[in-house]
Amino acid sequence: MAVVGISLTNDRHPANVIYNKNNLRQQVEVFAVNGRGGVFQGETVYPRVSDIPKKMDLAVVATRAESVPDVIADCIEAGTGGAVVVSGGFAESGRNDLQEKMVSVSREAGFALIGPNCLGVFSPPYVDTFFLPSERIVRPQKGRVAIVSQSGGVLVDQMIKFSEEGVGLSLAVSIGNKALVRELDLLRYFSTDPETGVIVFYLEGFGKNEGREFVLSAAECPKPVIVFKSGKTPGGTRAVSSHTASMAGDYQVFSSVMSQHGVVEARDEFELISFCEALSCYEKPIEGRIGIITGSGGHGAIAIDACLSHNISVPMLTEQDQVEIKKMVSPRLQHIASFNNPIDLTGSAMDEDFVGAARFLSTK
Repeated sequence: MAVVGISLTNDRHPANVIYNKNNLRQQVEVFAVNGRGGVFQGETVYPRVSDIPKKMDLAVVATRAESVPDVIADCIEAGTGGAVVVSGGFAESGRNDLQEKMVSVSREAGFALIGPNCLGVFSPPYVDTFFLPSERIVRPQKGRVAIVSQSGGVLVDQMIKFSEEGVGLSLAVSIGNKALVRELDLLRYFSTDPETGVIVFYLEGFGKNEGREFVLSAAECPKPVIVFKSGKTPGGTRAVSSHTASMAGDYQVFSSVMSQHGVVEARDEFELISFCEALSCYEKPIEGRIGIITGSGGHGAIAIDACLSHNISVPMLTEQDQVEIKKMVSPRLQHIASFNNPIDLTGSAMDEDFVGAARFLSTK
């Protein structure tokens, strides 16, 4: 990996942070690039990516916006696999011309580009392009949830929540202005990624006609797709436009279309975590049949009301099923508990009773 923009005088520069994190903590070989060349921490600093004697899989670009198109052109000439542009100062600040110049060069060459104005890719133990010092980032455990976010800040915040709630992360991507690689590209990638079981998107807006194609593709995805959308109000729409130069569109229409096509919408960050935690536990498609186990009849009734209000089925269990569940709980419960659905184990139940009932339902 080449890190372009290394400073020989300011070790807090984003490029330096990215270089140090990956050079010391990840399984990637890292090369420093600065237009003036030199030496950094005893290693050669190359003036251009094309001067590096090895072919790069990835370039992380953290230079002034004006120099980025030339850097991208050099990466293409050097046969680099793709680039993450963390630099800002493009369409989000009115420099559409500069962004289009970078995109035009990349698209013509078939060159993959994430960003600009983003954090990039977090995929330990391989690579971490986030320009946050290691002591300032909370790392979730390895897991099966992939998250794609237009906002770097929202992504980092969600990673903290993932860690707090024990939700495992397969890979995280901050796409910023999404000038070339967009949500639809990443949806298609993660739909076939063997390490990912749930795909999450924090969305601010789409390009023209892009939302329709995204929803239709999400509906066909064999994995659960969860969407958390901002820009739901006129004020939110203005904030989105100034943040990543996106068009927020009509939220009510988009929300309704997602619902019709089975795309899960999280209303807030906390609901998003709950959806990720639940859906990442399932290896097979969810058919909407719910089994309820409770220690209180009243809570069972509340749970049924909640399920049925969302058109989720709570089927009754057969007499034979009820006999089998009864065998899996403590003898003291066998004559006082209710083994229909909900299964009311009463307040006398112990942990092993809930486990036994859950194991039986997991086979149905």
